Amino acid sequence: MRKCKKDMEFCHRVVDTNKQAKKFLLTSKRSWCVLLLVLCFNAGFLSGCAVTGAEKNLTTTGFAFDTTYTITLYEGGNKEILDSCIQKCGEYERVFSRTLEGSELYQVNEIEKVYGDVLKSLGQEIGNDFSKKEIEILTEKINRKKSEKNTLTYQIEKDGRMEIMVSDMLRDIIKKGLAYCRASDGSFDITIEPLTSIWNFKAEEPVIPDQKIVEEAVSLVDYRKVSLEGNLLSFLQPGMGLDLGGIAKGFIADNLKSYLMENEVSGASINLGGNVLCLGGKSETDGFRIGIQQPFADRNETVAAVEVRDLSVVSSGIYERYVVSEDGVMYHHILDPDTGYSYDNNLLGVTILSEKSVDGDGLSTACFSMGKEKGLQYINSLEGVYALFITKDEKLWYSDGMKDFLLDSQK
Repeated sequence: MRKCKKDMEFCHRVVDTNKQAKKFLLTSKRSWCVLLLVLCFNAGFLSGCAVTGAEKNLTTTGFAFDTTYTITLYEGGNKEILDSCIQKCGEYERVFSRTLEGSELYQVNEIEKVYGDVLKSLGQEIGNDFSKKEIEILTEKINRKKSEKNTLTYQIEKDGRMEIMVSDMLRDIIKKGLAYCRASDGSFDITIEPLTSIWNFKAEEPVIPDQKIVEEAVSLVDYRKVSLEGNLLSFLQPGMGLDLGGIAKGFIADNLKSYLMENEVSGASINLGGNVLCLGGKSETDGFRIGIQQPFADRNETVAAVEVRDLSVVSSGIYERYVVSEDGVMYHHILDPDTGYSYDNNLLGVTILSEKSVDGDGLSTACFSMGKEKGLQYINSLEGVYALFITKDEKLWYSDGMKDFLLDSQK
């Protein structure tokens, strides 16, 4: 496999693993790769939220969406615009975050779980003809059990479904997520929240959940049981939940790009913890060069490097969120909705180039779920989307047109 050590404006970084994982990766047949895009700015990452640089090259960095984000303006813009970007990142987090208590999505998942518990305690199921009195009892019990901070508006329909009123922003991203669910035939599924909530890969000492718990969670995962009519969201099976982590950062990056364009910014880079979206180029003549990390190598070793303008570069792969079992099996965060366990499809990672970051976000996860053959076939059926797949034997596989973006030294 070719390696490139050129000085990139951007590079992928491999997160260090603990000694047990390193030993496992050297000995196990289930070796995995880390693919994590991280911008390497001259100024470096700063703690907290800050704005630095001259008026022409302004950089802001902060923490949201469980990751560090960095936004740099190369052509146009000013400090006030970057300050607005910081504010917007906070607003997006308060809508899309699955783990931030009080976010809109957190409230949706909470109230739906409460409803599932209430129905179960009463021995009732949706689909029946609920009387007005039964609906009143259900509503009273839900209001007593839900958090006082839960401000969502909802109503119980005659068939027992809970309809939740969601904001336009949450509606739009759910609609986009469902489209990718259908495109991947459920390999990518935004209703995977019951599984991601029991596989806590971010814990200091992650544990492998009991098989029975996994099976119970799997029974609540099925995007086909989600109904979205306008701003009214409902689930055909009580107790389900949504996890938008597979597309949220891409959706946010696209919104930030639109805001920058509205304010006459013509050159900028947006990095949301690995989702890199480029607006224009670094200058009128130079694009942005982005390196794709060599698995488990130093951060300046890359397997490929691309130069792009007005494109997004997003990768999905096996990285720091994992747990190793006592018998040496590694479980990672890309979960199969059908089994409740990690995908094992001979892939280390997938990188997607696309105009919209939300497309790259959704497609990188969906194509990883599909596997190399189906994933490449699907990408080749799309216009303006390109992909690179890395298999466990460390071979690179390109979709049609992907090599056109490689730096000359990589072709």
